[in-house]
Amino acid sequence: MLALPVVAAVPATADESPAPADLFARADQPTPAPSTSSTPGTSDVPDVPTIPNQAVPLDDFYTPPTPLPDGADGEIVRWREEPRQLTARNYLVMYHSTDATGQDIPVTGRVLVPNTPWRGEGPRPIVSVASGTRGVGDTCAPSRWLDYERPFIEPMLLAGWAVVVTDYEGLGTPGGHTYVVGQSEGRTVIDIVRAATNLPATGLEAGGKVAFSGYSQGGGGAMWAGELQPEYAPELDLVGVAAGGVPADLTEVADGLDGKVGFGFLLFAAYGLDAAYPELDLESYLNERGRETYEREKDACVEATLPHAFQDIGMFTTTNPLRSPQWQARLDENRLGANPPDVPIRLFHGTLDEIVAPGQARTLRDEYCAAGAEVQWEWHLGEHVSTMVTGAPGVIAFLDRRFEDRPFLGHC
Repeated sequence: MLALPVVAAVPATADESPAPADLFARADQPTPAPSTSSTPGTSDVPDVPTIPNQAVPLDDFYTPPTPLPDGADGEIVRWREEPRQLTARNYLVMYHSTDATGQDIPVTGRVLVPNTPWRGEGPRPIVSVASGTRGVGDTCAPSRWLDYERPFIEPMLLAGWAVVVTDYEGLGTPGGHTYVVGQSEGRTVIDIVRAATNLPATGLEAGGKVAFSGYSQGGGGAMWAGELQPEYAPELDLVGVAAGGVPADLTEVADGLDGKVGFGFLLFAAYGLDAAYPELDLESYLNERGRETYEREKDACVEATLPHAFQDIGMFTTTNPLRSPQWQARLDENRLGANPPDVPIRLFHGTLDEIVAPGQARTLRDEYCAAGAEVQWEWHLGEHVSTMVTGAPGVIAFLDRRFEDRPFLGHC
């Protein structure tokens, strides 16, 4: 089951031919208006689904202009329309966001607009799906993969909801990927919603209902988007957050991975924190084996975690960076629970989760409940990957009720 993400998605390779630079549009070029010759929310392209058979080639799209032009969070830097994916029109976007230290950054991602019309009230809703672990290298970006989470996205599109999927900071775009750093991930999850409505070609309107959803790394990203939204993006009509397998407390998650089957994810997390906060200086803690591993795997995808099963931090470091005051301070900044979203929340977790410690997820639930948040909580009898599968129907049902303004039953 741990290998599911590996066999379900194949990244592009560097020898694929680059696409011509004129296949993408800069934000300062005129943007074509959505077609008026068809029903809103549909495309005038013949309704013949295209199933992608390879990842997006490595091309100039992912290299931002230098210098990066000024822009507000969610403002489009460039975009292009891609071949349709199953039931949806498909747009690749680069947009402005803000990193964990408050700096303007370019981020890429995908906007999927279904052919299924939205039959509810108001503009078509948008679900910002935060991806689970893809890796830390540019070729691992969700927009470049055959997406192993796509089966869970397709029901959203069939319901008439638009879906946006960020690549996060440093996946696809230059710089290291800030893996599991919520202060960065949450903002990128939010800002791709703004980007989708800032692109007229999508036909999506601002002011419609919005939800965040994700599992594992994505569960953290979605939950961080929920905690940051009231201050960071108060204009969004956020109606709910669905998050499973949430790494809420990175220190406790790290303790549960050290020396265990999922140790490779702990390596990725160390790389991610170091990318977000360069003053942490991860390399100064590494021994020779650690330096060799870092150089070999700083651009690796998720399959690189498998050979590290049952290794431990001491095999790669001279001293444990996670115990230093500097690292602890940054870990504390990225601990969920301090600012519960003021919208209904659905949390779920596997009782046998071997990757993301169940105890810290239960603590997050308890903290949210104590603060008065509306929380649904569900245990699943399973480990990490199987819970992603068994939890998916409940996520769809939760989102459907939120977009239809139906009653919410909390479990606090």
